[in-house]
Amino acid sequence: MKIGTTLQIEAEDLLTREIKTYRCKLIEIKEKFLIIDYPINAKTNKTTFFRRGANITVSYVASNTVYQFTSKIIKNVKAKVPGVAIALPEEHGIKRVQRREFVRIDTAIDVAVYSVKNSFTPIITVTSDISGGGMSIIIPQDHSLLMEEQVITWMILPMQTGEIHYIKATAEIVFIKELKRGIFSASLKFIDIDSKVQQNIVRFCFEKQREARKKEIL
Repeated sequence: MKIGTTLQIEAEDLLTREIKTYRCKLIEIKEKFLIIDYPINAKTNKTTFFRRGANITVSYVASNTVYQFTSKIIKNVKAKVPGVAIALPEEHGIKRVQRREFVRIDTAIDVAVYSVKNSFTPIITVTSDISGGGMSIIIPQDHSLLMEEQVITWMILPMQTGEIHYIKATAEIVFIKELKRGIFSASLKFIDIDSKVQQNIVRFCFEKQREARKKEIL
């Protein structure tokens, strides 16, 4: 976990008992604390202030793997960049989360993303990786995507046989992070996809994987 890492926070709403999701960035690492900027509600995009002692679950992505740990709010921190101190987890308290059950490959595929509720202008972009269970896409800095939002995706899969498959799937946004200054990535999980269509994606991934292995041998 490095300074600048995007963190996803889950915490229980004391009034509704609902688990809500927030995002923030790690801005400093202390001996006993992690300092984060003020969390933003993933659905409303509004800054949120937690009570001291509130229990939270923190997730982040590193090397294409999701890690998770539990923590608590310690105090607000006054500095050049105001933030919040949360308890630093023990190393053994950080767990790796198995998030993909399919073979994932890094590849750029043309994809169009539409809002189910027409809440944003369609995004025409490319994938950074894909699997039978989901994909990551590059999104613009001024995007208006929200965590847990459902979207409709259209992709074009060029197979080794020369076939072209047009893939439609409904997906849920599960993570948004900044790759580098001004460039963002969104991780999408397929939640409604025809089984035959999904198999075509799996087949495409295996073809790309075999192709990469052949290049390594040569």
